[in-house]
Formats: sequence, structure tokens, C-alpha cells
Amino acid sequence: MQFANSYHSSTPPVTKNLIIINLLFFLAKFVGYRYNINLSDTLGLHFFLASDFKIWQLFTYMFMHADLSHILFNMFAVWMFGRIMENVWGPQRFLFYYIVCGVGAGLMQEGVQYLTYIYKGLSLYDQVNWNGVIVDMADFLNVWTTVGASGAVYGILLAFGMTFPNESLFIFPLPVPIKAKFFVVGYAAIELFSALSSSNDGVAHFAHLGGMLFGLLLILHWRNNGNNPFNRHSSRRFGDSFRNFFHRFSRPGRPHMDVYSKNERNQDYEYNARKREHEEEIDRILKKVKQSGYTSLTEEEKRKLFDASQR
Repeated sequence: MQFANSYHSSTPPVTKNLIIINLLFFLAKFVGYRYNINLSDTLGLHFFLASDFKIWQLFTYMFMHADLSHILFNMFAVWMFGRIMENVWGPQRFLFYYIVCGVGAGLMQEGVQYLTYIYKGLSLYDQVNWNGVIVDMADFLNVWTTVGASGAVYGILLAFGMTFPNESLFIFPLPVPIKAKFFVVGYAAIELFSALSSSNDGVAHFAHLGGMLFGLLLILHWRNNGNNPFNRHSSRRFGDSFRNFFHRFSRPGRPHMDVYSKNERNQDYEYNARKREHEEEIDRILKKVKQSGYTSLTEEEKRKLFDASQR
């Protein structure tokens, strides 16, 4: 899976650190086995009615993975799509979005497990026949453990599809490229079908859908409140207003009504003019991305967008 002309050779900080942290947790998992410590059991997300459930597992579970293929797929997706979204949104917004999608996926999984618990009437029994073995219900509930960053990853896929809907993706083994918006819709449909089917493949499909759902709700919330994540400058307006307010009333020795020298007024005018010009240029680049896709940008435009995301 790839798209042409991926932006900037270096991986932005949040994406890079998320990959490193996940890999370190994966290695720690095997080190723990040597000392009879099961980190997947400790840090994985348990069913909230199980005795081993801890509230902080809603955060830690997304850094644990079941096997090598599990972590390789998730980290490849984080690198492929996460670095692009971090360059567009900036590190703080991207990290917040990632965590919300991961926690949201965990909450969705908890809700589905609770519905299963009620629908199957497990609360009425003290023991259960599990794979031909009679076990206590308390022990059985502790087996319901979820691990992996897939919920956050699916949230990133949704954000990428909404930001670059017409971006062409080359997905093996398809012989032709597919637009990002169709790729995301297709993935969501597959997950929904898998979740509703009777097959028990051990994959938390509803958690994947939960990551996408919470990602969608967060993006819609940003849009509806005038804080559009696809607009680089909307998140800075409040901060700029606050700094201007503080700057006005923090000048020592000045009266309440500020008096500027001609030189100061000229400097402020030049600064504001440069700032407006910069913002208009970034808005133009984002508009071009929305209309023609990310790969339509020139190297200079990509650099400007990257630099803006680091401010």
C-alpha cells in the first residue's frame, strides 16, 4: 500500500515516538515472559466487570500487541498515514486525535462485551464450559482481554480519507489505484460485515469501528465549533487573541490606553502584513490539497506545510 511522493523524508516527532514506544512495549512483553510477567494481561484491556480490569488499561492496551504481524501492520499504517496527518494537523492535535480514537475504540469494545454478557445471560451462571473445560465465571471474564493500536489506526485512516479523499492509493494485490475515500469506506464495510458475522476470529472488529466512530465525532465537533482540523490557523486564533490581550496589559510604565511610537506602529504593521501573507499562503496550499490531493503539491509547498505544522 503506497501513494506517490510521500511528504518529507523524516518522520515527524509524534508519529516516530508512537512507533518507538509500541516497539519497546512489544519487546518488553517478551522480556517479561522470562520473569513470569504477563504484560498483555496487566496492560491489556479487560472487561470492566472482570476482577483484573483497571481504568488505566483504556490507555495502556493500545501499546500492546498480540504478535509480530499485529504490530507490523499497525505501525506500518501509523507511519504511512500518521506522518501525513501530523504534518497537516501538527503534533499536538494529531496526538490528541490518536489517543481519543484509541480510548474510544476501547470503550466501544467494552460496550459490545457488556451486550454479549447480558445477551448470553452470563450473569446467571457461576461457571462456564470454555472449550470443553469448566471454569469459574470470574476467571472466564478475565480472559476477555483486548490489545493493540488498531482502533487508533482506523481513526487515522478515517482522517486521511476525509482530508485527502481523492488521493490515489496502490493496494496490493489490486492492479489499479483506488481513491482514499473508497478505501476507507471499503475498510469500514469489511469491518462491519466481519463484526456482524458469526465467525469468531479473535479480532476486535467493533473496536476498529469504534476508533473510526470516535474519530468522525471528533472531526465533526471541530468543524461545528469553528475549530476545523483541516484549517491550520483556526486552533491558533484563541492563542493569538490571548497573547495580544496579555501583551497589552503587561507593558510596564504604560497607561491603560497604549501609546505607540511611529516606529512601533510600522513594525506592528509589517509583522501583521507578513503574518497575513503567511496564513493566506497556507490556506491556499490546504485548499489545493482538498481539491487536487496531497501529491499535487510542489516540494516547496510541502515544506511550507510541514514548517507550519511545527509552529
